[in-house]
Amino acid sequence: MLEIKDLKVRYGGIEAVQGVSLSIARGSIVTLIGANGAGKSSIIRSIAGLNKTITGEISFTRAEGDAPVSLMGMKPEDVIRQGIALSPEGRRILPHLTVEENLRLGAYIRNDNEGIAEDLSRVYDLFPRLRERSWQKGGTLSGGEQQMLAVGRALMSRPDLVMLDEPSLGLAPLLVHEIFDIIKRINAEGKTILLVEQNAFAALSIANYAYILEVGRLSLEGIGRELLETPRVKEAYLGG
Repeated sequence: MLEIKDLKVRYGGIEAVQGVSLSIARGSIVTLIGANGAGKSSIIRSIAGLNKTITGEISFTRAEGDAPVSLMGMKPEDVIRQGIALSPEGRRILPHLTVEENLRLGAYIRNDNEGIAEDLSRVYDLFPRLRERSWQKGGTLSGGEQQMLAVGRALMSRPDLVMLDEPSLGLAPLLVHEIFDIIKRINAEGKTILLVEQNAFAALSIANYAYILEVGRLSLEGIGRELLETPRVKEAYLGG
């Protein structure tokens, strides 16, 4: 579905991503693991069209039988139209808009009002607390509710690939468990997931495949649960 070949990302004189190649199979959960500054968010932002100082190739095939489309140089709104949505690190909700207004912003590229209403109802089924707070200002929600809102907003564009950047950041353990259960449910409903996450245990536990990044380079890859058992991953990310 998504192929990245020899991706390099520069910020001034710093090469944050140094020739990374990876692939994401349709219907899978793929996770990127690494410490702060490893290049995880740089990769996901490059896919979303938010990084311009990049080289290499990023191609996306939305449906079986379609020809791959290059995402290089594509504007963020056009990436969304291809079927890719991002729930960004830090949530980035609009605090002075209501929950429902924030969600409807996620569908700004669409004009199918009936389909938008169906997806809004689907998001509320996935996140019942958002339905209860639909007319509450986004900035008054708890951290966990804001994360749910950010994920729900991404789903409103009706994407095939959903990218989640640090969805558990700053959440209490019980909420982390809830968020990861929701990620599995979204995947079970047919969405492909690219998950950037510092909580290595939670991410590897649900991932079909995982890539480990260290200082802008891939250092290890494999099936998520198998990587959980490797001494290198245990020592670096799971506390021994």
